[in-house]
Amino acid sequence: MPNKARATLETLYRIFTVPEAPDSTLGSIDHAITDDVAGFLRNHIVAVERPLEEIEASFSSCAIPEEPTYVSDYTEFVKENLVAQSVHTAAPGFVGHMTSALPYFMLPLARLMTALNQNLVKVETSKAFTPMERQVLAMLHHLIYRCPDDFYPPWMHNSQAALGAFCSGGTIANITALWVARNRLFAPEGEFRGIAQEGLARSLRHRGIDGIAVLVSERGHYSLGKAADLLGIGRDHLIRVPINEQNRIDLQALRNECRRLQDRNIRPLALVGIAGTTETGNVDPLGAMADLAAELGCHFHVDAAWGGPTLFSDRHRHLLAGIERADSVTIDAHKQLYVPMGAGMVVFKDPTAVSAIEHHAAYILRHGSKDLGSHTLEGSRPGKALLVHAGLSIIGRKGYELLIDLGIERARTFADLIDRHPDFELTSRPELNILTYRYCPAAVQQRLAEADPDERDRINGLLDQVCQLLQKYQREAGKTFVSRTRLRISRYGGEITVLRSVLANPLTTDEILASVLEEQCEIVRQPEIHALLEQIG
Repeated sequence: MPNKARATLETLYRIFTVPEAPDSTLGSIDHAITDDVAGFLRNHIVAVERPLEEIEASFSSCAIPEEPTYVSDYTEFVKENLVAQSVHTAAPGFVGHMTSALPYFMLPLARLMTALNQNLVKVETSKAFTPMERQVLAMLHHLIYRCPDDFYPPWMHNSQAALGAFCSGGTIANITALWVARNRLFAPEGEFRGIAQEGLARSLRHRGIDGIAVLVSERGHYSLGKAADLLGIGRDHLIRVPINEQNRIDLQALRNECRRLQDRNIRPLALVGIAGTTETGNVDPLGAMADLAAELGCHFHVDAAWGGPTLFSDRHRHLLAGIERADSVTIDAHKQLYVPMGAGMVVFKDPTAVSAIEHHAAYILRHGSKDLGSHTLEGSRPGKALLVHAGLSIIGRKGYELLIDLGIERARTFADLIDRHPDFELTSRPELNILTYRYCPAAVQQRLAEADPDERDRINGLLDQVCQLLQKYQREAGKTFVSRTRLRISRYGGEITVLRSVLANPLTTDEILASVLEEQCEIVRQPEIHALLEQIG
């Protein structure tokens, strides 16, 4: 073997077999994170970010390096270009998105999960993880549906059934729920072999209908549009129903839409209720939607990716009343179960429902096996169930209850701070732990109350620019962070730009929330924003 090839082989062997020493570059990072996650992030993520264009320059080459190299050499690149410029989502002042600090035990368990490298598609590559994943799905099924304990033994490890599916997130979970609904609607019958075999066009003819539709409120997650596209439903048949003043689906408008669809010979495939809207955190009237779904004979799915863990709270569980009547429910573990990114689940009330999407292959996922991959859209998957199992076991129901109660209480506290401040306007009151507001000085609020429609639109247009710049400057300063979106506010007759806050990080304090508003009051003094406020007059 030539010397160069031998050297390459030795380098590769070292990469696969020799761990980094604690005093090496990568080893020191590993130990620093292990000892103090929050401290490492605080000390290594810079406060003032580089422009995105400058960061992109570090990732501009398309050439793949020819030779293996030392891990320590690559670690320097990681430190300078990734760690230093990453978003500090765990910071207690980062209250703008659905990402929070993680429990310290998630890190070593995530490393263990990576080291074991189990593939949950097949029992042959996940002998212990497969039954654990089935147990976790049963735990969440019980949390939602509260079936008697003796319901679960026949189903939990049944090779012919599954209580749900693990996914990479809420998008795949929602798609899976509607996939099951579609295939059950067009199940094999007589000579008709089902939609999985014969396709949508033949299925519609078999049913004597001209189309199918999914109905959800205007606050529905964008993943439902993807589902309508992928499943052949069509984005035009994802019907977004108007909302009421509480950002919940308007039930009368929903009934009207269903009647219009039926008049066009289009069958409602599913009603989708939201338990924790992404923008405002509101919960649809799930019980009433369940009644309508039963009346229509269609699937009822609840997207509880955000709000599902509210079920842990005895005090607030009633906010999700009716979820136990859903045919399927989405929950994201990487949101309020405090698991690292990439863990979502869909749970089905009927353990046999997933048979509608069952698929097999001779070399894997054979008939009669307990392979979870036979009921999932994704094939190869990591053992994220370990992290969810750890959270449920270590934090426990009462621990999650405290986290949920704390988040809701903190959101209400922040709403009170905004209400009491003369220069801010609350635009959606928190039902769970998300709220929206905007900077709008007291004098401007008075002007808006007295303005005619044209003047009102002019003022709101300027305030939109103020909020956009305010959010941008606050993000760039790197001290605290809120996000922004656009909401239709009925009293203004249209959409306005608002600031959005998500209160899920248990490390966030009332003092930090006060500092968010204080910083915003400082930022609006900047010349560019001050000039916009001057134009309002």
